[in-house]
Amino acid sequence: MAEFCASEFRPTEKDPLKWPSPKTPPSITERRIGIHTSIAGGVENAAARAHRLGCNTFQIFSSNPRQWQPYALAKSQCEKMKSLRLSYDLKPLVIHSNYLINLAGINATFLKKSVAAFRGELERGLALCADYLVLHPGSFRGTSRERGLERTAQSIAEASERLDLAKSGLTILIENTAGAEYSLGGTFEQVAELLTLLRQAVPVGACIDTCHTHVAGYDIVSKEGRDLTLRHLEQTVGLKNVRVWHCNDAKAERGSRLDRHENIGRGRLGLDVFRALLNDHRLQHAAFIAETPVDDPGDDLRNMEALKALVEKNGNSK
Repeated sequence: MAEFCASEFRPTEKDPLKWPSPKTPPSITERRIGIHTSIAGGVENAAARAHRLGCNTFQIFSSNPRQWQPYALAKSQCEKMKSLRLSYDLKPLVIHSNYLINLAGINATFLKKSVAAFRGELERGLALCADYLVLHPGSFRGTSRERGLERTAQSIAEASERLDLAKSGLTILIENTAGAEYSLGGTFEQVAELLTLLRQAVPVGACIDTCHTHVAGYDIVSKEGRDLTLRHLEQTVGLKNVRVWHCNDAKAERGSRLDRHENIGRGRLGLDVFRALLNDHRLQHAAFIAETPVDDPGDDLRNMEALKALVEKNGNSK
């Protein structure tokens, strides 16, 4: 048993790197389960934090997600990240793109900044040998939803010009959204349309967020609703194309369109939703990554352990 079992260890610091070093390696499951970890003190520190939390996959921001100024990566940082990932068997590495980016925007100046910022995300992803770069498809305010989807696809193609993503193994993942009034990606059909528009330009797949799915109106809580939702996802996006699941419980009710993440098992979704997804053999190729709040020290550890505890040995529920 790892020293950091939540039932035995009570962290007083939020940063896992300030915790005592574990005496034994953290427990690992058959599924790739991780959490979004901080790059404070250097991007390479995120890998060490992920290991301390018992992850075998993880997600990061490659720069400040709420600023345009890019984060400069030193070659030594990239090499250290690669070394730690290999040592700790952390894969895949998922990068979440900057929240300011809107590749569907109609303001020419803002769109130019967004394209440049997204290219920076791609370049840092390549430097870090990341597997996936997750993107919110943007806001179509001021135009039609269809034109917004087209503009997002065009902007991604422009940002990725002369970058060989396929050779480097970097895939762009379109994330479904909570379905706010002008946001793209609030339905599986919109995600699927973007994948169709992009397939000839870049390696592309999908990231499905459980909180976003719920508040956008899909029923994933009841078994019948969950079965129907997964069938719908298969018919539109394709389950094989969902490379990452963001495992987030939800504070808000279904259909509310309020993107408010909650700790695993403490929100409107409950543990059965995550148990079903983690043990569905159709999803065993995917990484499951939490983006849950860390209000108190150890919340991230408790969420990791909550997810790992739901994995059944040789889980094959479907």
